[in-house]
Amino acid sequence: MKIKICGITKKEEISYVNESGVNYVGFVFYPKSKRFVTFEEASKLKKNLKNDIKTVAVTVDPNDEQIKNIEKNEFDVIQIHTKKGNFFDEDVLSKINIPIWLGFNIDTVEDLKNYIFKLNEFSIKNRNKVKAIVMDNKDYGSGQTFEWNSENEFRKELESLRDNNNCRIILAGGLNSQNVSAGIKKFNPEVVDVSSSMEVEYYENNKKLFRKDKEKIMSFVSEVKKCEVEINNQMKKGYYGKFGGRFVAESLMGTLEELDREFEKAIKDESFKKEFDYYMKQYVGRETPLYFAEKLSKICDTKIYLKREDLNHTGAHKINNVIGQLLLAKRMGKTKVIAETGAGQHGVATATGAALFGMECSVFMGKEDIERQKLNVLRMEMLGAKVVSVESGSNTLKDATNEAIRTWAKTAEDTFYVIGSAVGPYPYPKMVKTFQSVIGKETKKQHFEVEKRNPDVVMACVGGGSNSIGMFSAFLQDKEVELIGVEAAGCGIDTGMHASAMAGEQIGVLHGMKSYLLQDENGNVKLAHSISAGLDYPGVGPEHAYLKDSHRVKYVSITDDEAMEALLLLCKEEGIIPAIESAHAVAYALKKAKKMTKDQTMVICLSGRGDKDVNTISDYVNGNGYLN
Repeated sequence: MKIKICGITKKEEISYVNESGVNYVGFVFYPKSKRFVTFEEASKLKKNLKNDIKTVAVTVDPNDEQIKNIEKNEFDVIQIHTKKGNFFDEDVLSKINIPIWLGFNIDTVEDLKNYIFKLNEFSIKNRNKVKAIVMDNKDYGSGQTFEWNSENEFRKELESLRDNNNCRIILAGGLNSQNVSAGIKKFNPEVVDVSSSMEVEYYENNKKLFRKDKEKIMSFVSEVKKCEVEINNQMKKGYYGKFGGRFVAESLMGTLEELDREFEKAIKDESFKKEFDYYMKQYVGRETPLYFAEKLSKICDTKIYLKREDLNHTGAHKINNVIGQLLLAKRMGKTKVIAETGAGQHGVATATGAALFGMECSVFMGKEDIERQKLNVLRMEMLGAKVVSVESGSNTLKDATNEAIRTWAKTAEDTFYVIGSAVGPYPYPKMVKTFQSVIGKETKKQHFEVEKRNPDVVMACVGGGSNSIGMFSAFLQDKEVELIGVEAAGCGIDTGMHASAMAGEQIGVLHGMKSYLLQDENGNVKLAHSISAGLDYPGVGPEHAYLKDSHRVKYVSITDDEAMEALLLLCKEEGIIPAIESAHAVAYALKKAKKMTKDQTMVICLSGRGDKDVNTISDYVNGNGYLN
């Protein structure tokens, strides 16, 4: 959590902020403000600031001369408020070459919606200059908060603002040591901004003046830090090294705590485990074969086994996790389920499970993925699910997940959110790993029955990472087994059009978790690209991020073309049409095999079948291109 102290006017105040550990200092260049300073005064004050404290030039409808002075005096950020009724002047923004914070001066949710609507009318170039939104009272500088009682509606709009414009949220207006903790928990801002409550009155020549008070600043900073510790303590058990956690609205914290408690009770309950095992065998069709791919092995001159998750009911590994989560949902008394889906396999699995257990089901799916996966959309609808088209952002899995989380936040009392991948806020990554671990357990047993030892290499594709974490889980302690996760390189890592979250090693927060993400130099989440809808995600599960950093798993990437070549090879040589996701793992296996001996063994998780991909495959083979 970053802290900004605004309205600095005196040299002694600089010494207070230097000592306090704040991150930003604001200088007000609005002549009508009682905290107004000239550029000359601000420049003198700046010289005494610690180097790691950023400077913010606070303005109201700045003119060209002010903008030039701000940039000339090397301020780090310009914060702009407006008194104009027609929002911010785009011509002004176009002249600014440093990061912009826009002040949204609001009372109600409707005020915020109007600001967001107008922001979205900006050109993309100018919108990209806006790095943060300052949520402030309409009468900024008054020391009053805006209407906090509608925090659920505010959070919904703020989440949309973050997702669609990649803006940070700065909470301002009436903050003090008594309410800042509540504000952080309500709105989950990246920065808190305080001014008037840090001041005390004094008189000079019979004139009432104000100055910042050291004790008040220290108290405010202390409260923010205490709040951070409290939140971190709530989350720390959900971390994998520095990755994971629960980065969600306060309203969902209790829901996640309850989910964690009920999950832990369930997996220790023999009756729950027996019921899960029953459905795995009698309904899903487990155990799935570990198939020796004889012709592929001959081509590669090493032993290759395929773990046939494509033979599960619904055609992929996704059903393993869905059955587990829906049994848990029933146990918790939930009557409705929601899910997100990219390739459609998780959506089909969730719709299948909901039909089996008599639960109402809604599946959120990006508009573009709906076009790519029409067959799976039809399957979901035949199973009784409502498929909700998400038309925001990139119209793909990230956006479907955003909408699913927003819906869950409003309906958690009777609705269970079935996350399909090893992502999201804790305990979801743990739950998904637990239910998918059946893949690795079976594989280890089956391989030992044939080879009397562990495999030399185990490989799986990685989007969010559910099939791979399930496969790897059984081998993590077996150091002699090389584990390889294969991400989607799309058109090539160098092109920027890929879905390899770990290639750039950028850490950020997305969908309630901290992990490796596709980000630009300003920390904004970028669009992912892959021919495979199931790998078309700009992040990766937090345990995968940890396994990368700890060097237990090697993560590589495969391009669209390489994956398609491997898919066609497997079709022709083994009579198996794999999902395009799985074909990424097959493609890297062909490369890896060149470095292996005849007696070594490699296991590839064939996570799903390719029926859903026939239109994409046809377009690719016929040279017609493909979506995304």
